[in-house]
Amino acid sequence: MSVHKEIKKVTTHVLQEMKRGGEKISMLTAYDYTMAKIVDHAGIDVILVGDSASNVMAGHETTLPITLDQMIYHASSVVRAVDRALIIVDLPFGTYQGNSKEALNSAIRIMKESGAHAVKLEGGKEITESIQRILTAGIPVMGHLGLTPQSIYKFGTYNVRAKEEAEAQKLIEDAHALEKAGCFAIVLEKIPAKLAEQVANELAIPVIGIGAGGGVDGQVLVFHDMVGLTHEFNPRFLRRYLNLYEEINTAVGQYIKDVKSKDFPNAGEQY
Repeated sequence: MSVHKEIKKVTTHVLQEMKRGGEKISMLTAYDYTMAKIVDHAGIDVILVGDSASNVMAGHETTLPITLDQMIYHASSVVRAVDRALIIVDLPFGTYQGNSKEALNSAIRIMKESGAHAVKLEGGKEITESIQRILTAGIPVMGHLGLTPQSIYKFGTYNVRAKEEAEAQKLIEDAHALEKAGCFAIVLEKIPAKLAEQVANELAIPVIGIGAGGGVDGQVLVFHDMVGLTHEFNPRFLRRYLNLYEEINTAVGQYIKDVKSKDFPNAGEQY
């Protein structure tokens, strides 16, 4: 019997049990009540209220513009919908970098005002002080290494990270530093599969991949990409399970046609 089936509520402890039992962890993003309700009901283990809301919900080019207030708004909407999944919220750019006191205050606001279960921060050794400070308040922290979208202007590209030996070595060291600092899990984004598998094997905590191969402990995708609501974004790691962009386009087109031709509403659709 898998851990997944037995539990009524996913916790950080459950994720560690899943890793120990060799059961893969499923994770998707959600940013609003309606979608979160569907995703949770389908049985997802973890919901990430990602700062990717900056892109898919608000239309920004990067994740940088989204504010703490906006993240709390999205997180609150998701929390109201979810019964089972563990809900993790991204601390947005500028709310934790370089200032562990601000990091703690940001994390406290997210937990207090949204009711979420944990926060996620991007970065390695340079943010361990912030992580430890957040943990003193009893708030679970998930790490994020590899391609860290909040640092996009430093990288200058969304290409695969840690292909060179030096960067790969730093990533391994950072992963150990995050585990030592007290993170309950880590996301690895867009790095070579072999390196991701090595990290997952070396760490006792769960490692969730996005574009990091199958050797990790679980997978995360952006919901809008996975169901094909977005259609211009086609990275190698993305599997589209639906093509909602086309389906919705067709439905809206049909609705317009029916309104124009006076077919809608018909006799049975009025009072």
